[in-house]
Amino acid sequence: MQETRPLRSVAYSQVENMHVLRHENINGTGRLYGGQLLSWIDETSATVAQRHSGRIITTASIDHLEFKRGAYLNDLVVLVARLTYVGNASMEVEVDSYVEDHQGFRHMINRAFLTYVSIDENGKPVPIPYGLEIKTEAERARYQAALARKEHRILRRSQGF
Repeated sequence: MQETRPLRSVAYSQVENMHVLRHENINGTGRLYGGQLLSWIDETSATVAQRHSGRIITTASIDHLEFKRGAYLNDLVVLVARLTYVGNASMEVEVDSYVEDHQGFRHMINRAFLTYVSIDENGKPVPIPYGLEIKTEAERARYQAALARKEHRILRRSQGF
């Protein structure tokens, strides 16, 4: 299907946020509290969705939240969020979270995929005015994977999940 809407690139809305871990971010085991990371992930990815669409958006789903390693007091946590898919009223955002060491090397601690829906003032879905311009093979691969995740979400919904 040919896209008829004006296009915005993945880079247009990509966001990178950083947080230095403080005592209030740490749980009883001395690691980053998972709920804190989830909050940062949702905030960062929502910024991407809102920036791309220029609309009010709401979180529809969080898909695949996998904690790969811990983060600790005074670590620098970096979140990089980018669009992977734009549909009629929904968008998928991938968020990679890292701990960045003192040499600038990043070690992944989490990957998550979130779906957002563009809504009006009454909370009803409305079309997103911009399509997604795919420029690189990496973006194309992310787009194809997003389509597969979308189909999987539809299947799970039909099965009552």
